Amino acid sequence: MANEPQMVSLGFTQQTFPAGVHVCQVFASEGERLHALLEFLRSGLQAGERTACFTEQLDEAHLDSYLAERNMSYGQLKESGTFSNAGTHDVYFQDGRFDPDRMLAILAQYHTDSVANGFPAARVIGEMTSEVQHVPGGSRLMEYESRVSLLLKEHPVTAVCQYNARAFDGATIMQVLKVHPLMIIRGTVVHNPFYTPPEEYLARCC
Repeated sequence: MANEPQMVSLGFTQQTFPAGVHVCQVFASEGERLHALLEFLRSGLQAGERTACFTEQLDEAHLDSYLAERNMSYGQLKESGTFSNAGTHDVYFQDGRFDPDRMLAILAQYHTDSVANGFPAARVIGEMTSEVQHVPGGSRLMEYESRVSLLLKEHPVTAVCQYNARAFDGATIMQVLKVHPLMIIRGTVVHNPFYTPPEEYLARCC
């Protein structure tokens, strides 16, 4: 059926999900973070999706060899625009502040451009750092995350948000869980029992 959602793999299991799902990973170790990052990138790139990564901790040499082992060229993927990467600070904290409206516009434009350039789907994985707690606008982080879930209904970018459990306090992590409908637990994607739909969450918080 033409109105059925496109199904995509997130790379962690054999499960597939509708394009445009909003997932969080609260990781406790570098190994957890890296495994999720690489598997998510791999599955998107193997499917020909436009794929982006926002993190300060991308070892490009390691990613190059990881992709080469899977018959993909890191250089060619970047040159063609299929893959792009940037640091968390440069993307999320442009001009030294966090602006949810700017970030939502970036996501919407990323999807629009991906469709216009013939990609079957688009995905993004981004790591939020503790810097957000110290910049102007950072207090609007959960508003932003909740609004992402609304945006993805119109611009279905498959999105994974990574949070370091050691960098945020328990209260913040609980709020993170409330604004993501899916979460990664021990390599499996599960429906999040703490999730609050954005219409309800935003009415309470903002």
